[in-house]
Amino acid sequence: MVKLTALYRKPANPAEFDRYYAEVHTSLVLKMPGLRKLAVSKVKPGVVGETQYHLIADMYFNDMPALQAALGSPEGKATARDVGNFAKDIIELLVAEVEEKEFAAVV
Repeated sequence: MVKLTALYRKPANPAEFDRYYAEVHTSLVLKMPGLRKLAVSKVKPGVVGETQYHLIADMYFNDMPALQAALGSPEGKATARDVGNFAKDIIELLVAEVEEKEFAAVV
């Protein structure tokens, strides 16, 4: 499995960013063909203090060809174009191979 991670730095207007992301952008992401899972995380101050990031979105696909097909689709292109409406200067994208390992919890 692969994931496309969108790292959004802190926007000028966090409330408007959150509204737009939830009401407009998420619906576009969910239309991308081959999307297996979308995980959205609001970033909180961590153990080392403040961070430059506001939100992280992880989009999971079966494999790299599925991700590439999604990005090349009309839905993927519409999603990419929409980034310019709310986050063009505050986004970073990463692609990663996902390795999941199961383990027993220690009690």
